[in-house]
Amino acid sequence: MKKESAIVIGAGIVGLAMARALAVRGYQVTVLERHERAVGASVRNFGSLWPMGVPNGPLYERAQQSRSIWLSLLRGMKVWHDPCGSLHVARGRDEMLVLERFAEINKDVRPCRVVDADAAREMMPALRPESLQGGLFSSDELLFDPREAIRAIPAYLEEMHGVRFHWQTAVNLVESGVAHAGQRRFQADRIYICGGPDFEWLYPELFAAAPITRCKLQMMRLAPPSSRFRLGPALASGLSMVHYAGFSMVPEVAEVRRRYEREHADLLALGIHLLVMQNGRGEISVGDSHAYAHTHEPFDEQAINTKILDYMRNVLDLPELRTLQTWHGVYAKLTDGGTELVRNPAPGVTIVNGIGGLGMTLSFGLAEELVDDRYRLAA
Repeated sequence: MKKESAIVIGAGIVGLAMARALAVRGYQVTVLERHERAVGASVRNFGSLWPMGVPNGPLYERAQQSRSIWLSLLRGMKVWHDPCGSLHVARGRDEMLVLERFAEINKDVRPCRVVDADAAREMMPALRPESLQGGLFSSDELLFDPREAIRAIPAYLEEMHGVRFHWQTAVNLVESGVAHAGQRRFQADRIYICGGPDFEWLYPELFAAAPITRCKLQMMRLAPPSSRFRLGPALASGLSMVHYAGFSMVPEVAEVRRRYEREHADLLALGIHLLVMQNGRGEISVGDSHAYAHTHEPFDEQAINTKILDYMRNVLDLPELRTLQTWHGVYAKLTDGGTELVRNPAPGVTIVNGIGGLGMTLSFGLAEELVDDRYRLAA
């Protein structure tokens, strides 16, 4: 019996997740990617699975399924990863109250617990003691280097599941059962378009009508202060409490936001919140900012990076700050509060897009739902 076939357009995290979900279910999968390798938002991020960023319920369950798949892949590929968890630190009593309430609400839901200031510094010795109230440790979060992981997955899928990758293959037209790349035609029973906001080129009217924009974020990578330095868990701060929807279940977070609007209006205006993570080579990724528009300037603003580093210095004592790289990423973001955009513009054609800044956290779980027909399409 002939296998069902599928084409996936885009070899970023969403496309790779779709390719894997289809391949493990017996589909003959072909991935078409316009670049020689993944160079978009999927390699321009921290490289973390971050369940702390999503609310309880279906999204948290999706994140947990993604975590299981990620661990299986990373172990199979023998790529560095660290299930070190995360530490949200509180430097004000209002922030500590939010963390305490979060732990109380989630005592039977999430593997998290409140720690006092001494315990927080034991987990993360680089924390500044001034004003430190304590923190919330969660063991859910998983770190890896996105540049290593995303670029290792294609070879793994080829070897283990027979997925075929066609690089430097720019798709310019999609019809039911056929993807056109110039004069080349690729046929399949199903086609999934997973190329981020680039689907605007294929379906401009659909893109224009969708509640979607582009988010530009700035990040940087620092050299480790010493060869022996280890940060510990991934670090997040009070700014992250007001940024991520995962904390929206705590009413007291509104008080923290109001204080930040008074004390750090400049950071909120730039969409800055502090995340700090260390990879297997000891390099430290720091970020990030968020700006929303259809079209962004291609230039990075040093002033934004300076604000991020200045805020970080209030939280961490890292005296030897040497910047190795700075960059920005751009991803599709929904403007109506939705968590993904799934559309069927033609029979057998599915657009999967708009996952925002949680692509690493949610893509594998979302792909499972789509291929198993457990996902309810948006109206």
